[in-house]
Amino acid sequence: MTHPARVECAMRTALPASLQAIEEFFVEFRRQQSALPHGGSWFTAELLVREALTNAVLHGCHADPRRLVRCVLRLKGRRLLIAVEDDGDGFDWRAAWSHPAALTDCSGRGIGILRKYANHVRYNDRGNVVAIVKRLC
Repeated sequence: MTHPARVECAMRTALPASLQAIEEFFVEFRRQQSALPHGGSWFTAELLVREALTNAVLHGCHADPRRLVRCVLRLKGRRLLIAVEDDGDGFDWRAAWSHPAALTDCSGRGIGILRKYANHVRYNDRGNVVAIVKRLC
């Protein structure tokens, strides 16, 4: 019996904490993604990565480009692991997890997006590292 080939792809980068650096990162992300077999939830994967990176830049590092945001993406089969770490002080993710943003709030929807679209989300105790698992279709 033959087993289907498992796709493996990895990206690892350290970005200056700026929105421009995130956009530049996604040029490479899309290039890598386009080389993979068709199918999968690539829109959702990009949404999750973008949300984690944007939160790290804006909230973790206060958009200070002297600080770094580190990102590791690893695809094995149909499972994408996203890990994002920032140089910030962290935050009380437990409080944010249990109190979703109100409809009238202008921000604070990041954790809700992660909860809705990821299969698994885990923060470190300090709150400056998030690991996200997304199973791609």
